[in-house]
Amino acid sequence: MIYLDHNATTPLDARVLEAMLPYLKQQYGNPSSTHHLGRAARQAINAAREQVAALVNARPEQVIFTGGGTEANHLALLGAVQEEAPACIAVSAVEHASVRGAAQSLEHRGWQVDVIPVDEQCRVAPDIEPYVHADTRLVSVMWANNETGVLQDIRAIAKRVRKHGALFHSDATQAAGKVPVDFATSGTHCLTLAAHKLNGPKGVGALVVERASLLKPLLQGGGQEKGLRAGTENVAGIVGFGAAAEFARRELSARTAEWRALRDKLEAGLRALGITPFAQHAERLPNTVQFSVPQFTGETLLEKLDQAGFTLSSGSACSSGEIAPSHVLTAMGVPRGSLGNVLRVSLGAGNTEAHVDAFCTVLAGLMQGSRSWRSALAV
Repeated sequence: MIYLDHNATTPLDARVLEAMLPYLKQQYGNPSSTHHLGRAARQAINAAREQVAALVNARPEQVIFTGGGTEANHLALLGAVQEEAPACIAVSAVEHASVRGAAQSLEHRGWQVDVIPVDEQCRVAPDIEPYVHADTRLVSVMWANNETGVLQDIRAIAKRVRKHGALFHSDATQAAGKVPVDFATSGTHCLTLAAHKLNGPKGVGALVVERASLLKPLLQGGGQEKGLRAGTENVAGIVGFGAAAEFARRELSARTAEWRALRDKLEAGLRALGITPFAQHAERLPNTVQFSVPQFTGETLLEKLDQAGFTLSSGSACSSGEIAPSHVLTAMGVPRGSLGNVLRVSLGAGNTEAHVDAFCTVLAGLMQGSRSWRSALAV
């Protein structure tokens, strides 16, 4: 199997698993307990908090651990406004389903949700004044798009949002560990992270907040995480998150250079087949390529590639099970005829030039044989 779906999730780094194992076995204390096992667990969480903070240039006390990126996004959007009378929030048209879901929840409570459009390259214009006004309480724009890989000009957008006195949140789950993410200089009030996107464990994430007083908790009943996330902490998962963040920080330059070289090689191979990837003129993640293959529907092509040993997706893993066109590509104005045959290759640890060559060879064979294959199906 050749795994090409790292934006959906990443394999657990063996070094991360090694760091987690003691907290799945002998170090099982509750971090709220005062005995030595509890103190050891608390110390492990504090160390992981420092590691995650270092990855994004934040202070450790600004890191609030959650049960994943979706929970962090909900804490940012709902926690920022849940005690306010309905007003307005604004989100970009290409946000992850968890951000759009949180916005929809507010809409059901009477809030106005303004949708910030993107251009044909999936870029939000820094001039967002038409969508941010005196009644806007919060704006959410993702750092990097999970489908196209396009990076937004977060600093420029944050500057505009702060000028209007609104809070600014960015979902950086796809960016952290792939490109430099600097919370301190970004201008964001809240930043979402997820461990499993950078070779850490599933089920643990973080919301980095400028100050805890900006938010109200969604879960009540405990004082954990500065009172913002009640419940006994997932110690092993948090330790794994910290270790993954530490390795990502140390190895960021090398990883980025390696993935960019593989991405460029893949795109050259696609162009040789007459395929032009989406958002070619925008700054993108070094590992992500999304494109359309006219001869097939996306699900059919995914099945054929899966049978050939390639694991990838047609877009977001959170929505690929739906038979609906990508909301990201729709927002970009991609013609409807190109929305049903989309593939996303997202590279990561373990991928090689040989993997890229093999993928291009198999894809070329499938494209060349598509007419005879369709005829056989008709019979």
